[in-house]
Amino acid sequence: MSPENRSGPPLSKGLLVPTSQKDTAVTETSAATARTTATKTAGSGEKTSKRAPAKKTEAKTGTKTASAKKSQPAEDTGTAAAPAKKTTRSAKTAKSTAKPGKRAGAKKTKQETDVEELLETPDVVEDTAEEELDAAEESDEAKAEDKEIAAATGGFVYSDADEDDAPAQQVVSAGATADPVKDYLKQIGKVALLNAAEEVELAKRIEAGMYAEYLLAQGDLDPKLAREYKWIVLDGRRAKNHLLEANLRLVVSLAKRYTGRGMLFLDLIQEGNMGLIRAVEKFDYTKGFKFSTYATWWIRQAITRAMADQARTIRIPVHMVEVINKLARVQRQMLQDLGREPTPEELAKELDMTPEKVIEVQKYGREPISLHTPLGEDGDSEFGDLIEDSEAVVPADSVSFTLLQEQLHSVLDTLSEREAGVVSMRFGLNDGQPKTLDEIGKVYGVTRERIRQIESKTMAKLRHPSRSQVLRDYLD
Repeated sequence: MSPENRSGPPLSKGLLVPTSQKDTAVTETSAATARTTATKTAGSGEKTSKRAPAKKTEAKTGTKTASAKKSQPAEDTGTAAAPAKKTTRSAKTAKSTAKPGKRAGAKKTKQETDVEELLETPDVVEDTAEEELDAAEESDEAKAEDKEIAAATGGFVYSDADEDDAPAQQVVSAGATADPVKDYLKQIGKVALLNAAEEVELAKRIEAGMYAEYLLAQGDLDPKLAREYKWIVLDGRRAKNHLLEANLRLVVSLAKRYTGRGMLFLDLIQEGNMGLIRAVEKFDYTKGFKFSTYATWWIRQAITRAMADQARTIRIPVHMVEVINKLARVQRQMLQDLGREPTPEELAKELDMTPEKVIEVQKYGREPISLHTPLGEDGDSEFGDLIEDSEAVVPADSVSFTLLQEQLHSVLDTLSEREAGVVSMRFGLNDGQPKTLDEIGKVYGVTRERIRQIESKTMAKLRHPSRSQVLRDYLD
């Protein structure tokens, strides 16, 4: 019977015996594995020397053969020679199974001593290092493959293997959906809410991280102490992210109250998140209040200030926006109390300001409306269609003006050419630009006094009822 049959199936690479087994079983397994390993090593001495690089000396082969002879009880089994690679794997398995027995305080046997000497040979140590390097390279390749998968799917890869306080999240998050708000709410809903004790614990870690960061900035620290401070800083940042992600739903609930005021819902959420970050940095857990109570004020402040800066077409200073909002609140309250719209005097008395100031603030608070705003159920008309164009020509007025010009020319035709020309240039009947007496005199080559006399004589003729009656109807 071969050693493999006596000790059961051979152990595969990486197989570990659970620590819950009894110490005696561990010792027996270790001894059996050691005998099998020694037998395979003794039979494969020549092949091992062929497989080894040229740099290895014969002294190494001799050492390996001498180590194998110490496990002599397995020589007469007739076991076939195996490659040296299996020797390394079996030795590693023996080492992993022998360690639990040592922790349990079992007494070393001769077989265990031989196994330890075998594991300390140069070839075994070198092969073990090579296998560990291969395992590290495989791990790096697996991480690179995960990143490629995440990039191809357009999602984010989350890993909380080394962060005990990281919120539980999906391994790969799907890309953006047709509804970004729904997608965002789905993501933040995966993080569990915190109780008061957890909030205090996270706040303590955040405070410790900030203080450690301050100490690191001072410099001149022991390298070991600096490494510990860096770890505390990283732990504080992880705690900060955890506290932030657990309270993102609070921002959403507050942002809903400010929708429809000129900013998109996602923009309101983003501004509220900035206020939440500020609240996390300034939260004092020693006061005994819940974090949500403290953070609500900072979130509201961030949202209202963003609305004051971004929501209006014409920007209004923040302090004036606060006055406008206060006036609107008082006006709504008085409308409910009085059952009618309050007058500027009543609002001024309530707000401790003059009526003129109230009217001015109300004017500032008016929102501009686009002329292209659709109206009606079908939206077939625009607001601009209802606004009168003061410069547009009314058809009736246009016809009346045309008739007036015709009647005026017919009256001027009853005058002489010089009289009609002086009157036309004096009142700008032709081009709409009245001329002075000097300008008209230069045209006709006479003095301004002579032009004045001609004008006076002509106007007397026009006042005669035979000429003026047809023009009086246009004066009504």
